Amino acid sequence: MVIDRPQHVVFDIGRVLIHYDPHIPFRAIIPDDEERAFFLREVCSHDWNVEQDRGRSWADAEAEAIARHPDRADQIRTFRQQWVQMVPHAYDGSVAIMRSLIAAGIDVTMLTNFASDTFREARALYPFLDEPRGVTVSGEIRQIKPDRAIYDIHAERFGLDPAKTLFIDDTVKNVDGAKAAGWQAVHFTSPDQLYADLCERGLKIPRP
Repeated sequence: MVIDRPQHVVFDIGRVLIHYDPHIPFRAIIPDDEERAFFLREVCSHDWNVEQDRGRSWADAEAEAIARHPDRADQIRTFRQQWVQMVPHAYDGSVAIMRSLIAAGIDVTMLTNFASDTFREARALYPFLDEPRGVTVSGEIRQIKPDRAIYDIHAERFGLDPAKTLFIDDTVKNVDGAKAAGWQAVHFTSPDQLYADLCERGLKIPRP
């Protein structure tokens, strides 16, 4: 069954268009697997990093983590210093799909949980991030997925009809957040699956 054809497609960025893995620089810094896992789980954790996506400064983030683990101050500062190594490559298949949608006249924007300064670096590294019509960056507006506000802000900024908007994200709770905001949404697992999801919704583009 063909689902209502979207007029707007909104891409997440990390782990949808570009790879992200904080383990990459820390494999050399903390060679022991268990110690590295502890560091990225308890010291510079996902939840700690999300606060930078929400707009917290890196100086405040580092100070907070160092207060908890003063013996790891150098490692904590390294997280930001070596951030560029955490985004080593694009997902070529996803980028090809995005470009095909744009070429087919589909309105494409991006909605991402990203610190404002690291997003500027990502944009310099990956110029294709300038090809969609625009982007909402969580760190710039101090709102974050999956909270309802960020979806509503993005829809208003870009004039999107939520019911005719398809959101693509690698995190299930963010997909669920988009659905709660009245959007269509799919969970990204691979470019091939994304292509199938788009075809199911009547968005016929060349296979990447």
